[in-house]
Amino acid sequence: MDSDQLRATVVGFLGAFAVLGVLLYLVGVGDLVDVLQGASIDVVALVVLVTVGWLVAWAVALRTVLGVLGIRLSVLRSFLVFNGAMFSNNVTPFGQAGGEPVTALLIATVADTEYERGLAAIASVDTLNFVPSITLALVGAAYFATETTFGTRLQLATGVVVALALLVPGLVYLGWQNRYALETRIVGAFVPLIRRIAGILPVFSAPTEESVESRIGHFFGAIERVATDRTGIAVSLAASTLGWILQMVALYLAFLAIDQPVPFSAMLFVVPMGAIAGITPLPGGAGGIEAVLVAVLAALPSVSVSATAALGAVVIYRGAVYWVPVIIGGVVVSVIGADSVG
Repeated sequence: MDSDQLRATVVGFLGAFAVLGVLLYLVGVGDLVDVLQGASIDVVALVVLVTVGWLVAWAVALRTVLGVLGIRLSVLRSFLVFNGAMFSNNVTPFGQAGGEPVTALLIATVADTEYERGLAAIASVDTLNFVPSITLALVGAAYFATETTFGTRLQLATGVVVALALLVPGLVYLGWQNRYALETRIVGAFVPLIRRIAGILPVFSAPTEESVESRIGHFFGAIERVATDRTGIAVSLAASTLGWILQMVALYLAFLAIDQPVPFSAMLFVVPMGAIAGITPLPGGAGGIEAVLVAVLAALPSVSVSATAALGAVVIYRGAVYWVPVIIGGVVVSVIGADSVG
């Protein structure tokens, strides 16, 4: 990690601590501690177990995409690589956008393949994960629309989901239809930049325009292989959907742990809304996701819990989905960094 990336990460974590500090101030530290102290240890352990199930499901999605690209990894190795990817996302500003380059390098190292193929794999998995999250959120919003009148905050949240459901697929389609023009622009922008860097740092040799164009072409070629494999897409979407459902189960169980049961139907809407906050410039969305989850939970008429109870459940839930992959993935990244993957 270079100094600029380290500085960005430190600033990101400071921002996360600031947001969490505001949340704690609003609900009261003492009240939150009381809620957490009364939590059922057995149910909290079940939250952790379900979290591992989520990681396995999404690791299967990654393994499936890698298989389409001709990269064969066992389920265990896929699980470890995916946790390494989550570690990168959770300690890098801007979440997945910041962690994907590191993840691609991790895949390339473990699978002994080209970097651009690893980048295509994780980009494909992230894109496929988007589909069930928005679909489930729309289902949840439709359900609540038949049950109650939406307030201003819920109307805004639903508007964001609908906008993303239209905008993201549209941008993906336009990007894919114009991929060759996009490839030309990327080559034209990056080759001069890389040559300038190589001139400043002689240890790097400036790549030719042909070599950069070839690598970008391999990336788009890998994306095309994934996009045209219907079986791979179906299996990946099924695994991704299972992963989202397990995340929802984890949050549902977190409320049970503090003896504040809520309707599971609420999780359909709440969990994807929290995930959207992962686009904030905070490591793994830390702070932003917690704030959005508590705000949406407090706005749902069918969820009659206090802000303190909502934050208590979110702390248990996020403690699992954030720290479990960080711990496992941190070990994986350390081992790979020591050139002893096995």
